[in-house]
Amino acid sequence: MIILKCLIVDDEPLAREALKGYCYEITSLEVIGVCKNVRQAQAFLQENHVDILFLDIQMPIITGIEWLKTQKSLPPVIMTTAYSEHALESYNFNVIDYLVKPISLKRFKQAVDKACDLMCNKAPESHLFVKQNKVIKKVKLSTILYVKAEQNYVKIITTTETHVMHSTLKGIQFLLPEKDFIKTHKSFLVALHKIDKISGNKVFIKEHILPLSVRLRKEVVTKIK
Repeated sequence: MIILKCLIVDDEPLAREALKGYCYEITSLEVIGVCKNVRQAQAFLQENHVDILFLDIQMPIITGIEWLKTQKSLPPVIMTTAYSEHALESYNFNVIDYLVKPISLKRFKQAVDKACDLMCNKAPESHLFVKQNKVIKKVKLSTILYVKAEQNYVKIITTTETHVMHSTLKGIQFLLPEKDFIKTHKSFLVALHKIDKISGNKVFIKEHILPLSVRLRKEVVTKIK
Protein backbone atom coordinates (compact mmCIF):
# COMPACT_ATOMS: atom_id res chain seq x y z
CA MET A 1 0.00 0.00 0.00
CA ILE A 2 1.24 3.48 -0.90
CA ILE A 3 1.50 5.87 2.05
CA LEU A 4 0.96 9.53 1.18
CA LYS A 5 2.82 12.09 3.31
CA CYS A 6 0.66 15.02 4.42
CA LEU A 7 1.29 18.56 5.65
CA ILE A 8 -1.45 20.46 7.53
CA VAL A 9 -1.36 24.28 7.45
CA ASP A 10 -3.92 26.04 9.66
CA ASP A 11 -3.66 28.79 12.26
CA GLU A 12 -6.40 27.31 14.48
CA PRO A 13 -5.19 24.64 16.96
CA LEU A 14 -8.57 22.87 17.06
CA ALA A 15 -8.73 22.72 13.27
CA ARG A 16 -5.21 21.28 13.10
CA GLU A 17 -6.09 18.60 15.62
CA ALA A 18 -9.33 17.74 13.80
CA LEU A 19 -7.50 17.29 10.49
CA LYS A 20 -4.80 15.20 12.16
CA GLY A 21 -7.52 12.99 13.63
CA TYR A 22 -9.12 12.50 10.23
CA CYS A 23 -5.75 11.66 8.68
CA TYR A 24 -5.17 9.01 11.34
CA GLU A 25 -8.49 7.43 10.32
CA ILE A 26 -7.14 6.82 6.80
CA THR A 27 -4.38 4.23 6.68
CA SER A 28 -2.95 5.55 3.40
CA LEU A 29 -2.12 8.93 4.99
CA GLU A 30 0.81 9.91 7.22
CA VAL A 31 0.96 13.35 8.81
CA ILE A 32 4.61 14.42 8.69
CA GLY A 33 4.14 18.08 9.54
CA VAL A 34 1.75 20.62 11.07
CA CYS A 35 2.23 24.37 10.51
CA LYS A 36 0.29 27.38 11.80
CA ASN A 37 1.12 29.71 8.89
CA VAL A 38 2.43 29.62 5.33
CA ARG A 39 5.89 30.84 6.27
CA GLN A 40 6.37 27.73 8.37
CA ALA A 41 4.92 25.66 5.53
CA GLN A 42 7.29 27.19 2.99
CA ALA A 43 10.29 26.30 5.14
CA PHE A 44 8.97 22.79 5.77
CA LEU A 45 8.43 22.09 2.04
CA GLN A 46 11.99 23.12 1.26
CA GLU A 47 13.30 20.37 3.53
CA ASN A 48 10.68 17.62 3.18
CA HIS A 49 8.80 15.71 0.49
CA VAL A 50 5.02 16.18 0.83
CA ASP A 51 2.37 14.36 -1.22
CA ILE A 52 -0.76 16.22 -0.05
CA LEU A 53 -1.06 19.71 1.41
CA PHE A 54 -4.11 20.60 3.54
CA LEU A 55 -4.24 24.40 3.42
CA ASP A 56 -6.44 26.89 5.28
CA ILE A 57 -7.30 30.24 3.65
CA GLN A 58 -7.78 32.83 6.39
CA MET A 59 -4.46 32.96 8.25
CA PRO A 60 -2.47 35.90 9.64
CA ILE A 61 0.32 37.60 7.68
CA ILE A 62 -0.33 35.76 4.39
CA THR A 63 -3.57 33.98 3.45
CA GLY A 64 -3.62 30.60 1.78
CA ILE A 65 -4.88 32.10 -1.50
CA GLU A 66 -2.19 34.81 -1.48
CA TRP A 67 0.44 32.14 -0.96
CA LEU A 68 -0.88 30.00 -3.82
CA LYS A 69 -0.57 33.00 -6.13
CA THR A 70 3.19 33.15 -5.49
CA GLN A 71 3.97 29.45 -5.84
CA LYS A 72 5.05 27.76 -9.07
CA SER A 73 5.24 24.22 -7.73
CA LEU A 74 3.33 22.69 -4.84
CA PRO A 75 2.11 19.20 -4.00
CA PRO A 76 -1.61 18.55 -4.62
CA VAL A 77 -3.55 21.03 -2.44
CA ILE A 78 -6.81 20.43 -0.60
CA MET A 79 -8.25 23.67 0.79
CA THR A 80 -9.80 23.55 4.28
CA THR A 81 -11.69 26.72 5.15
CA ALA A 82 -14.77 28.21 6.77
CA TYR A 83 -15.32 30.51 3.77
CA SER A 84 -17.16 28.93 0.83
CA GLU A 85 -16.96 32.12 -1.27
CA HIS A 86 -13.32 31.46 -2.12
CA ALA A 87 -14.02 28.11 -3.82
CA LEU A 88 -14.15 29.38 -7.41
CA GLU A 89 -11.04 31.52 -7.00
CA SER A 90 -9.08 28.63 -5.50
CA TYR A 91 -9.66 26.46 -8.57
CA ASN A 92 -7.79 29.07 -10.59
CA PHE A 93 -4.72 27.94 -8.67
CA ASN A 94 -5.19 24.25 -9.40
CA VAL A 95 -6.56 23.13 -6.04
CA ILE A 96 -7.59 19.45 -6.00
CA ASP A 97 -10.58 19.93 -3.70
CA TYR A 98 -12.21 22.54 -1.46
CA LEU A 99 -13.53 21.55 1.96
CA VAL A 100 -15.75 23.91 3.96
CA LYS A 101 -15.59 23.69 7.76
CA PRO A 102 -17.03 21.97 9.69
CA ILE A 103 -15.70 19.09 7.57
CA SER A 104 -17.26 15.67 7.89
CA LEU A 105 -15.07 12.56 7.79
CA LYS A 106 -17.01 11.33 4.74
CA ARG A 107 -16.33 14.54 2.80
CA PHE A 108 -12.69 14.48 3.93
CA LYS A 109 -12.28 10.93 2.61
CA GLN A 110 -13.78 11.97 -0.74
CA ALA A 111 -11.16 14.70 -1.12
CA VAL A 112 -8.36 12.32 -0.16
CA ASP A 113 -9.64 9.73 -2.65
CA LYS A 114 -9.48 12.36 -5.39
CA ALA A 115 -5.89 13.20 -4.47
CA CYS A 116 -5.00 9.51 -4.26
CA ASP A 117 -6.34 8.96 -7.76
CA LEU A 118 -3.78 11.47 -8.97
CA MET A 119 -0.92 10.20 -6.84
CA CYS A 120 -1.47 6.49 -7.41
CA ASN A 121 -2.37 6.55 -11.09
CA LYS A 122 0.31 8.78 -12.54
CA ALA A 123 0.56 8.40 -16.29
CA PRO A 124 3.34 6.43 -17.94
CA GLU A 125 5.60 8.24 -20.38
CA SER A 126 3.54 7.32 -23.45
CA HIS A 127 -0.13 7.88 -22.69
CA LEU A 128 -2.84 9.23 -20.38
CA PHE A 129 -6.23 7.73 -19.56
CA VAL A 130 -9.05 10.28 -19.74
CA LYS A 131 -12.49 9.64 -18.24
CA GLN A 132 -15.27 11.45 -20.07
CA ASN A 133 -19.01 10.67 -19.98
CA LYS A 134 -18.37 7.34 -18.19
CA VAL A 135 -15.95 6.30 -20.94
CA ILE A 136 -12.23 5.89 -20.25
CA LYS A 137 -10.12 6.66 -23.28
CA LYS A 138 -6.40 6.26 -23.88
CA VAL A 139 -4.75 9.46 -25.13
CA LYS A 140 -1.20 9.40 -26.46
CA LEU A 141 0.92 12.10 -24.87
CA SER A 142 2.59 12.74 -28.22
CA THR A 143 -0.75 14.01 -29.61
CA ILE A 144 -1.46 16.55 -26.84
CA LEU A 145 -1.01 20.19 -27.88
CA TYR A 146 -2.11 21.88 -24.69
CA VAL A 147 -4.46 21.73 -21.70
CA LYS A 148 -6.82 24.54 -20.70
CA ALA A 149 -8.42 24.84 -17.24
CA GLU A 150 -12.00 26.03 -16.95
CA GLN A 151 -13.14 26.17 -13.30
CA ASN A 152 -13.14 22.53 -12.11
CA TYR A 153 -12.84 21.05 -15.61
CA VAL A 154 -10.00 20.87 -18.10
CA LYS A 155 -9.94 20.64 -21.87
CA ILE A 156 -7.20 18.48 -23.36
CA ILE A 157 -6.60 19.61 -26.94
CA THR A 158 -4.85 17.08 -29.14
CA THR A 159 -3.90 17.03 -32.81
CA THR A 160 -7.23 15.39 -33.69
CA GLU A 161 -9.81 16.07 -30.95
CA THR A 162 -10.63 17.73 -27.63
CA HIS A 163 -11.33 15.88 -24.39
CA VAL A 164 -13.18 17.41 -21.44
CA MET A 165 -12.68 15.90 -18.01
CA HIS A 166 -13.42 16.74 -14.39
CA SER A 167 -10.05 17.79 -12.98
CA THR A 168 -7.86 20.80 -12.27
CA LEU A 169 -4.80 21.96 -14.14
CA LYS A 170 -2.73 20.97 -11.12
CA GLY A 171 -4.14 17.46 -11.33
CA ILE A 172 -3.33 17.04 -15.00
CA GLN A 173 0.08 18.61 -14.58
CA PHE A 174 0.93 16.02 -11.96
CA LEU A 175 -0.04 13.21 -14.35
CA LEU A 176 2.10 14.45 -17.22
CA PRO A 177 5.92 14.22 -17.47
CA GLU A 178 7.46 17.49 -16.27
CA LYS A 179 10.15 17.47 -18.96
CA ASP A 180 7.53 17.56 -21.74
CA PHE A 181 4.85 19.94 -20.45
CA ILE A 182 5.02 23.43 -18.93
CA LYS A 183 2.60 26.07 -17.68
CA THR A 184 2.50 29.23 -19.77
CA HIS A 185 -0.36 30.81 -17.83
CA LYS A 186 -2.39 30.00 -14.72
CA SER A 187 -4.97 28.30 -16.97
CA PHE A 188 -2.74 26.75 -19.66
CA LEU A 189 -0.33 23.83 -19.78
CA VAL A 190 1.41 23.26 -23.12
CA ALA A 191 3.49 20.55 -24.76
CA LEU A 192 7.01 21.95 -25.11
CA HIS A 193 7.77 20.06 -28.32
CA LYS A 194 4.59 21.42 -29.96
CA ILE A 195 5.46 25.11 -29.56
CA ASP A 196 6.06 26.71 -32.96
CA LYS A 197 7.08 30.14 -31.69
CA ILE A 198 6.79 32.68 -28.90
CA SER A 199 6.06 36.31 -29.64
CA GLY A 200 5.49 38.86 -26.91
CA ASN A 201 2.95 37.45 -24.49
CA LYS A 202 1.69 34.76 -26.87
CA VAL A 203 2.57 31.12 -27.53
CA PHE A 204 1.82 29.75 -31.00
CA ILE A 205 1.00 26.06 -31.49
CA LYS A 206 -0.27 25.32 -35.01
CA GLU A 207 -3.37 27.51 -35.42
CA HIS A 208 -3.74 28.02 -31.66
CA ILE A 209 -2.64 31.28 -30.00
CA LEU A 210 -2.26 30.89 -26.24
CA PRO A 211 -1.46 33.41 -23.48
CA LEU A 212 1.99 33.64 -21.90
CA SER A 213 2.13 35.31 -18.49
CA VAL A 214 4.92 37.70 -17.58
CA ARG A 215 5.70 35.64 -14.48
CA LEU A 216 6.21 32.41 -16.44
CA ARG A 217 7.79 33.78 -19.64
CA LYS A 218 11.43 33.43 -18.59
CA GLU A 219 10.96 29.80 -17.50
CA VAL A 220 9.16 28.90 -20.74
CA VAL A 221 11.76 30.56 -22.96
CA THR A 222 14.55 28.82 -21.06
CA LYS A 223 12.92 25.41 -21.45
CA ILE A 224 12.47 25.63 -25.22
CA LYS A 225 16.04 26.73 -25.93
